[in-house]
Amino acid sequence: MTQTDRENHYEPAFEGFLRKHKICYVSVNQAKRSFWEEDNEPVKSLDYVVHAHSEVRLLIDVKGRKFPSGANNNPRQIWQTWCLQEDVHGLQLWEQQFGTGYRSLLLFMFYLLPGFDVPLGTPDLWIWSGRRYLLRAVAIADYSRWMRPRSPGWKTVDLPIAAFRETARPFSCFLTPP
Repeated sequence: MTQTDRENHYEPAFEGFLRKHKICYVSVNQAKRSFWEEDNEPVKSLDYVVHAHSEVRLLIDVKGRKFPSGANNNPRQIWQTWCLQEDVHGLQLWEQQFGTGYRSLLLFMFYLLPGFDVPLGTPDLWIWSGRRYLLRAVAIADYSRWMRPRSPGWKTVDLPIAAFRETARPFSCFLTPP
């Protein structure tokens, strides 16, 4: 495990959520990129393949974000929904490659900083290793429909707040057959 892996508390927290709910998953090794035979171009790896039921097959890229965001002396209560353009493109390609029945998701794991309270009973409020997380997911088809450029130089995109409110769901909503 690299130093970066140890600092990433989001993925272990997500795995804890999956284990607690007895959901079958495979964690994807991020050390190497895959290549499509057709064009020999590298494709961004996804983070997890999840099988919740025979009819629920998910391809997931976890995006860890803190809330509120920004500097400690100037916190901003904005749900950060940005990702790289290659994250979106990669999930679209993986969904095509896996085929019918698989659905790609961007999973935003919001680490709720101390002092920010959410009501008990909020769907997918998850406590792991003393940290509180809120799990919200957006289907890649919805994300790609509404995304807008955030930083052309960094090749990032995000969702307008209204689109995030319309498309994001508690992660557990994606765990039951449609």
